[in-house]
Amino acid sequence: MLRRVWFQIHWFIGITAGTVLVVIGLTGAALSFRAEIVDAMNPGLSHPGAALGAVALPPPALLAALEAKLDGRRVNALTVFADTGHAARANLAPLPGQARGETRSVDPYTGALLPEPRGDAFFEFVERLHRWLLLPRDDGKVVTGTLAAGLLLLALSGLYLRWPRRPLAWRAWLRLDFGLTGRAFLWNLHAVVGTVALLAYLVSSATGIYWGFDAVRTLVDTAAGEGRAVRAQRMQGGGDAGAKPAPVKLDLARVWQGFGAATQGDWSQVTLRLPARGASSVEATYLRAQPEHERARNRLYLQAATGEVTRHERYADKALAGRLVHSIYPLHMGTYWGLPGRIVMALSSLALALFAITGWMLYLGRRRTKKAVRAERARLGQGAPSSGGEAVLVAFATQTGQAEGLALQTAGALQSAGIAAVVKPVSELTADVLAHFKKALWIVSTFGEGDPPDTARAFARGFTRLGPDLLHLQYGVLALGDRRYATFCGFGRKLDHDLRSRRAQALFPMVEVDANDGAALGTWRASLARVFGLSGDAASSWTTADTATRAPVFEPWRLKGRRLLNPGSEGDPLYEIELSGRPTATWAPGALVELLPPAPPAAGDAVMAPRSYSVASLPSDGALQLLVRQARHANGLGVASGWLTEGAAIGAEVPLRLVANPAFALVDDAQPCIFIGNGSGFAGLRAHLRERVRRGHGRNWLVYGERASRHDAFFVDELAMWRTRGLLARADIAYSRDQPERIYVQDKLRAAADELTAWVSEGAVIYVCGSLAGMAPGVDAALADILGADVFDELIALGRYRRDVY
Repeated sequence: MLRRVWFQIHWFIGITAGTVLVVIGLTGAALSFRAEIVDAMNPGLSHPGAALGAVALPPPALLAALEAKLDGRRVNALTVFADTGHAARANLAPLPGQARGETRSVDPYTGALLPEPRGDAFFEFVERLHRWLLLPRDDGKVVTGTLAAGLLLLALSGLYLRWPRRPLAWRAWLRLDFGLTGRAFLWNLHAVVGTVALLAYLVSSATGIYWGFDAVRTLVDTAAGEGRAVRAQRMQGGGDAGAKPAPVKLDLARVWQGFGAATQGDWSQVTLRLPARGASSVEATYLRAQPEHERARNRLYLQAATGEVTRHERYADKALAGRLVHSIYPLHMGTYWGLPGRIVMALSSLALALFAITGWMLYLGRRRTKKAVRAERARLGQGAPSSGGEAVLVAFATQTGQAEGLALQTAGALQSAGIAAVVKPVSELTADVLAHFKKALWIVSTFGEGDPPDTARAFARGFTRLGPDLLHLQYGVLALGDRRYATFCGFGRKLDHDLRSRRAQALFPMVEVDANDGAALGTWRASLARVFGLSGDAASSWTTADTATRAPVFEPWRLKGRRLLNPGSEGDPLYEIELSGRPTATWAPGALVELLPPAPPAAGDAVMAPRSYSVASLPSDGALQLLVRQARHANGLGVASGWLTEGAAIGAEVPLRLVANPAFALVDDAQPCIFIGNGSGFAGLRAHLRERVRRGHGRNWLVYGERASRHDAFFVDELAMWRTRGLLARADIAYSRDQPERIYVQDKLRAAADELTAWVSEGAVIYVCGSLAGMAPGVDAALADILGADVFDELIALGRYRRDVY
């Protein structure tokens, strides 16, 4: 809920204040290099040339020469530079009818006023626009201060919204992926550039608030000991307060001598504030020869008549708070950090335009998606009436609206087939809600680095509320993600894992969709068509259509052979089944087959539901191999297992189809792999191991459980061959009946905890294949204990924990 509130705050400020902030940003970038631009437009004006042998006038002579040309106009202040060729500056008293005086450049050799520099009037306009938005000064300050506060909230809320699962991993913060497209690229660009510029925006906004609100400035100045009252008290020490002294005549020559003696020549720029009527001292504000920054000002108070020093305030002697107050402007402009700081602040100011553009594009994209979702809802409401049968729950978790749109399309397709469908966000699901459904379809997005969407965070944290056992529930998961993220479909994988762990039954393997991939969506539609018997009319209700979406058909394969692997075992017989089909048939390690067993005589003409098995071989093995445990029930052998292991004659036709299982796919590279399983689960592990051996990848570790070494060690010869070739680094076999105390695969994992942790830290991917009833929960608990719950959850989100359990 809190994340959603911050998201609303972020986009509301961005949409309302973003355009004006762009104006402030662009003007701020222009002002960053104002002096250099004006100097370039006026060559020689800042350093006027002198006649051969001419010497720059000292301040007393310069003031006299200047006043002689002003016809009695008073000079309030005179600024000179240690670089004698640099033009001086004079602040002149206002002329009759003028509200304010003016500052003019002065030739340091002659005291003549220099012409107004070209471009200066433009930058005066830009500065008024930047600081006050061309409003009256008092009103403009409040407006720009409010905008600065908005920028601060934008920066902090953006930081909160993109906080990654692994905050110490720099790639999670700074990885700019130009391979992304569409909304994913816009979000990546918006987030990464915002992270890079975050510190600059925090500084800009905080200093802008300081200038925008007089109350804030007074509070900060007073706390730092630099408030107006404190400064007035210091001025008393300079001799200008209290009883008014008799007017004195300014002796600037003595003042200049006093200044030189007090500073010992350590100055680069000084402004002499000349005494007004009734004042008896001169304030000299100067920068040292090597100042800390452009506003590291020192103040020296000298008697106007004698040049005697009455007070000397050095920047370096101030408390930290005082130095910070005097650093507000350099911090805002970036000059506090020199040229690199100016460049960073200028670029961050320009980047505000980028944020406005990408922010608006993301906002408009969300509006289009919401409009499409509303259209889908309207279409769903006008769909064909249901037959009144058992309803199917269609649950969605969405960040941008895509998952909701697909959920509505899914519900529409079911409705078109006469199947009742109830669409709900996962945030509304409780144990009571799920208890009313026997079938549920989950369509979920992954946000950021494997996180659930904002609206699903509470659901993900409280998944245990759904009850310890969901045995009544059959489900399918459509996981949406982007493969360019390390945590592709992380939330979908975690959801599928949690559902299986609570004994919910998968209707078909989880479908993962990368960037609205039509083929993957076709797999989803095909899976729905198989399970729910959707007709062509129902399929036409989908918004998109693709020939790749057609369901794979059952093909006739031949039973080539079968071999009993565990004669004499205490457990049920385990058979290796070999099937042959089209010579061009191919599959990847981890694939499944679905086959249609014949109906038993008692079932009449009923069509049996497909049965799924893990493929235990590779196409290069010359046959499709399965490991089938013969199931025996009170009324006889299991329909499918009994038919394959006893009922079907060798050479009999077996209708089957190959089904991809991307959630259990083998990694493409040589990173370490840990294979964990028991019983017939060796099938899926064997296909993976054979492919790893074929590729020459030797970082393989098998942890496998069976009953007794005497009767159930059908796999040892193949393992020994791999060990001899150096392609099986470790094998831990748990024979549960070989000793009085039962030992299972989870016990082997706990015994090898240190090495397991080391393999995981090296990037190992863990595969689990076998029974859900005992082995899979035990392995989950062991891994969570050994690695820690957070690391275990991260493995699932990263796709480094893959299961094929049943």
